[in-house]
Amino acid sequence: MTVETRAPEADSAKRRQVLDGARRVFLADGFDGASMNDIARVAGVSKGTLYVYFNSKEELFEALIREDRKQQAERIVFPADDGDPRLALASFGRQLIALMTQPELIAQVRIVIAATAKFPSLGRVFYESGPRYGEIKLAERLEVWRAQGLLQFTDGRLAARQFIDLCKSGVFHGCLFGVAAATPEAIAESVDAAVEVFVRAYGAAAPA
Repeated sequence: MTVETRAPEADSAKRRQVLDGARRVFLADGFDGASMNDIARVAGVSKGTLYVYFNSKEELFEALIREDRKQQAERIVFPADDGDPRLALASFGRQLIALMTQPELIAQVRIVIAATAKFPSLGRVFYESGPRYGEIKLAERLEVWRAQGLLQFTDGRLAARQFIDLCKSGVFHGCLFGVAAATPEAIAESVDAAVEVFVRAYGAAAPA
């Protein structure tokens, strides 16, 4: 097999082309069912070009996970801090669950779960670039509110993880197992309840 030389000026576009092709194949065939031959064909590149960018199917899937999670993370924006954690938490929760319940992400989660027993690194990459990243991002904002005296807790990362789990309650797992749809109404109901429980647990006590 002849390995093609990477053209620096076209590197980013070509890599994107490979990732887009790989995404279509993985979503259609799963991790085990996908082959590098199929990915090269769907991406419209030679197999040699494919191996210039990625040494294995596992490495390619890991790169795809990181890329997809990065794009989704960039779409979550906290509103301007107006001193009311409730509003910002509700906005964050709605954005997060709307992204987490997109059909492509649900399909990718299923693929990762199925493949992780054989390829533990896939689960680790997904966790670190997805759930762990969101947890850290939220914890940073929670720490600001704690410093302002608006919330009280001892562990920001734990509090962030608990809020995200509350937001996911019912909606995410319903989508994951194909028994419910994540309608805007269902997401709003779940997130609003999560905000209420979270603020009751961690809201700062009113001054005497």
